[in-house]
Amino acid sequence: MAALIYGHKLSKAFGVKQLFNDLTLGISEQDRIGVIGPNGSGKSTLLKIFADFEQPDNGTITRRQHLRMAYVPQQPDFTSGSTIIEAMERSAIDSGMEPNEALIRVQEILGKTGIENGDQLVDPLSGGWRKRLAIACGFVQDPDVMLLDEPTNHLDLEGLKWLEQMMSQAPWPWIMVSHDRWFLQHATNKIAEINTRYVDGLFLVTGTYDEFIRQREDHHHTQTQQAQALAGKVRREEEWLRRGPKARTTKAKYRIDSAHSLQAELAETATRLRQDNTTIDFVSSGRRTKQLIEVTNLTKAFGTRTLIQNLELLLSPGTAMGIVGHNGSGKSTLLKLLAKELEPDQGTIRHAEQLKIVYFDQNRDQLDPEKTLRRTLSDTGQSVEYRGNTVHITGWAKRFRFQPEQLDLPVKLLSGGEQARAVIARLMLQPADVLIVDEPTNDLDIPTRETLEESLLEFPGALILVTHDRFMLTKVCTQFIGLDGYGAYGLFAEYEQWESWLRKKQSKTRKSEIIEKLDGKSKQKIKAKKLSFKEQKEYDSMEARILQAENTRDSIRTRTEDPDVASNHLKLQDAYEELKTATQVVEQLYARWAELEAKQ
Repeated sequence: MAALIYGHKLSKAFGVKQLFNDLTLGISEQDRIGVIGPNGSGKSTLLKIFADFEQPDNGTITRRQHLRMAYVPQQPDFTSGSTIIEAMERSAIDSGMEPNEALIRVQEILGKTGIENGDQLVDPLSGGWRKRLAIACGFVQDPDVMLLDEPTNHLDLEGLKWLEQMMSQAPWPWIMVSHDRWFLQHATNKIAEINTRYVDGLFLVTGTYDEFIRQREDHHHTQTQQAQALAGKVRREEEWLRRGPKARTTKAKYRIDSAHSLQAELAETATRLRQDNTTIDFVSSGRRTKQLIEVTNLTKAFGTRTLIQNLELLLSPGTAMGIVGHNGSGKSTLLKLLAKELEPDQGTIRHAEQLKIVYFDQNRDQLDPEKTLRRTLSDTGQSVEYRGNTVHITGWAKRFRFQPEQLDLPVKLLSGGEQARAVIARLMLQPADVLIVDEPTNDLDIPTRETLEESLLEFPGALILVTHDRFMLTKVCTQFIGLDGYGAYGLFAEYEQWESWLRKKQSKTRKSEIIEKLDGKSKQKIKAKKLSFKEQKEYDSMEARILQAENTRDSIRTRTEDPDVASNHLKLQDAYEELKTATQVVEQLYARWAELEAKQ
């Protein structure tokens, strides 16, 4: 199948830093490609080259004639003072669409964004809603291919599920840079890793993220075995060279040249296979107290809105608690209460005597942007004390993939991922009984996320984690607190139980909203009529019908998460259409139930 966009032997460098070399990748019809790789490997640059915003140093880019491309950048830029509808219309018209056609297209897409008021100004939107708008601006262009650079950044769990559904239903192929492994597992059908450890700088696998991990491990194992065999061959040739052979014959000269070539090949292979991963290892204080934090009847409100009400919680060593909920539901507020940064309105929080809490704040307030990285990592700027040993600052920085020349840079010049690693490097020096971690994965690449996961799994104290990374949540946490943002909460053993609990609450809320929409006059009119015999039979069976409809809807939703379905975008699109229909049936039943109940 001919590619819509095809990059052949692409190379790109910025200054002395080579991002990738001789990289080849194409995007064809039906492709849903997830692009991953370490920070700084050139993922965003490759996307810009595909979108014609950057030019490669070497190599060729071929695009199908008259190809319509929609590019969603990592940092969307909107005209100040414009409304949501105006921003979407501008994107449609800039793509070549006629104004009348653009207006119709905007209205069609707006309803799918979850944005209720299209006349709202863009400027005050949160990062998550700006990201949704940027993706919607891509959709209104009705492209032949879509290119998205880290659209999962800033989205909460609800936003991530919305993105997953939108991209799964997209009628065009797309390529996306993302560090969200849950999304990669459930929405893509190809994974491409850009990494210098591969001979061609790229490892491409058709299938889910799980399939990619399996094939990558097999590939690494094969490469390691080949490197070991090559090392053995080089050792034999080096022994021969040490005996001092003279290149008096063509055969001897050929063998000497061959030995030198093997040495060079081994050096290149060793460099390619060596991984400079971040080393993360939080230090526990070793406390054996069974009760570290005890929470009783905890209540906290802001203004008229109660976020947390009558919360009961006990944290002990070995607890791995995930806090889940939508943006604004009170997750960060609860963390600050536990860390003594906020006072509760009611209830008590008892800490064990001399309790040591290490708190990772998502806003990275621990960092002074004007300080150098050297002074950020160490007060003396020379060394740090870790596990009773003195470690030179250069060695400590290398554990977190910082180069020596970066030590004297101010923190404000570091990338988001580098700043996150700097915070982790500081926190690792502090012994902890309780580790409170608020959105640690923002800007982190997948290798660093995997290393962080392993460290959190091995931490023997109590862990409290807030993250939008569902992959990390389900791997690390064994308990969950779900917040609904209106005071109610639930305790769960699995992440999926929280989602089920939340859906039921939303269904009840939907029913209440429908009832309230019936104005008093309509209610009185309906009440006066009362229920007929047929309506009474319908009303009596309504709860059972709603339960059956919700079970059908939930069953279809579970099917959309099946890897076999998720990896086939046609099957997934059909499943989402079924889910949409099933959801409409549930809403219609609730609406009818509300009408009948108003007559009762």
